[in-house]
Amino acid sequence: MVLLHGMVIQQWVQLRAYNTFGISALAKEFAVFDNAALLAEILANYKGKMMVLGGGSNVLFTKDYAGLILKNEIKNITLVNETEAYVYLRAGAGMSWHSFVMYCVQNNYGGCENLALIPGTVGACPIQNIGAYGVEVKDIIQQVEAYHIADKKVVTFTHSDCEFGYRESIFKNKHANEFVILTVTFRLLKSPVFNISYGAIATELAKMEVTNLSVKAIADAVMAIRRSKLPDPALIGNAGSFFKNPTVPTQVFDELTKNYPGIVGYPILNGQVKLAAGWLIEQCGWKGYRLNDAGCHSLQALVLVNYGNAKGTDILSLSKQIGESVKIKFGVTILPEINIL
Repeated sequence: MVLLHGMVIQQWVQLRAYNTFGISALAKEFAVFDNAALLAEILANYKGKMMVLGGGSNVLFTKDYAGLILKNEIKNITLVNETEAYVYLRAGAGMSWHSFVMYCVQNNYGGCENLALIPGTVGACPIQNIGAYGVEVKDIIQQVEAYHIADKKVVTFTHSDCEFGYRESIFKNKHANEFVILTVTFRLLKSPVFNISYGAIATELAKMEVTNLSVKAIADAVMAIRRSKLPDPALIGNAGSFFKNPTVPTQVFDELTKNYPGIVGYPILNGQVKLAAGWLIEQCGWKGYRLNDAGCHSLQALVLVNYGNAKGTDILSLSKQIGESVKIKFGVTILPEINIL
């Protein structure tokens, strides 16, 4: 290890424990920061390749990382404003996303309960615009505070500045790798409005015999659904949904419906229909497939898994084969939701 301005920069660090796929890869350099000043100090004289790692739940390492990996450990929550209808919470980007959701649930703040048990950190949520069960995080984000690496200054992005889209944001496309997210400010309801538009939630609530809706009841239902369908990364290496749900024009969906009456699709804006990528993959016969330690999970075809010692290249190869088969069968392109390095 080396010292840079008194801070420890470790060298050739094993990343297996820092990514939920459990992939073995090395980082040439590795440093931890828990505030903006420390981040600025680490980056003061660093000119090489770098990336920020949060919970490691949205990344697939296919090789060693020949640069500096920054581990974000900013984990505080601050109440920054309160009105009759809303509370505004600023959360550190290094905080576990699920921990933040549970904090809101415990305080009966509404807006993020449908996003319970999503792996990763608060800082990753605006980059990816995470979403589940009828809710996207853009619905509650007010602003994002980020450190501009080249200009060496902190910049505040409003909601509109973030240019949110489906699993997209300005931090993922236009300004990819230019900023390190420090904090995210959320606007949450003091009198929650419940979203149980996804049938699975209503069904689970009925199974739980819930008669009075609450943010806790919805969060509990979402967690039960996710645990029944998705493998725990602590037990089986995975990064949650590997693929995005593709969108097609309504007329294309209508044609697909003629050939595949059971196809799953949800109408969205601008004459588009969002298809269920998991259904497409399952129809191609991949659900439960395994080759050595790389596989497609037996309960959820969207999830690719590492059963022990799969290499990142094994997972990537499998994902490409799955994508090709979906394209051949349905004429639909499915794209990775996770970052492949």
